[in-house]
Amino acid sequence: MDPGGPMQAIANIWRNACRSVRGFGADKRALAATEFAVIVPLMLVMFFGTVEFSSAVAIDRKVTLIARTLSDLISQSTTLADADMKDTFTASISVIQPYDATLVKGTVSQIQIDANKVATIQWSRSGTIATGATQATLATSTRKPGDNVTSIIPASLLIASTYLILSETNYTYTPSVGYVLKSQITLGDVSYTRPRQVTCVPYPYPDNNNKTTC
Repeated sequence: MDPGGPMQAIANIWRNACRSVRGFGADKRALAATEFAVIVPLMLVMFFGTVEFSSAVAIDRKVTLIARTLSDLISQSTTLADADMKDTFTASISVIQPYDATLVKGTVSQIQIDANKVATIQWSRSGTIATGATQATLATSTRKPGDNVTSIIPASLLIASTYLILSETNYTYTPSVGYVLKSQITLGDVSYTRPRQVTCVPYPYPDNNNKTTC
């Protein structure tokens, strides 16, 4: 009987066992790699989605602040000229920083509510800040003098023979990662205030033949 036979058999068993252990280890690594490949895309989508959502919420809050600042500053005026309007838009839109101010469009209007509680636009002006500019540029508003806006005024503010300052702000938000959120989201808000120092705020502007009286 060969004395090396049993020892050789044990050695073979040991080598086979070692190979099996090594193979099992390799299988575990492959499983981990597979899990990583499956989970990482989902985690990246969640991460970038959280970042984009947080940015959108922060910008939306600033859009609200711009609308409130615009109506608040105008309502404190006793009279307005184009230079005053430019300064007001510049100060208000600057609230959006550190985000891109060129994506903001603001509009401010004075609304007259007659004795029958019918609300109409008396004057309206829009403003933006161009790329590289430090001062706002005035633009023609889509709201025109005489437009009936009764339907957009909250019932509690429809007081006969009064005036309202309406400010509207829009921001076009484009996500950095398009596949997480849709390509563009329009964020907007409005604010209403009463003229504080005068019954109404006169403003000369081309759309109303430069009338300054209320």
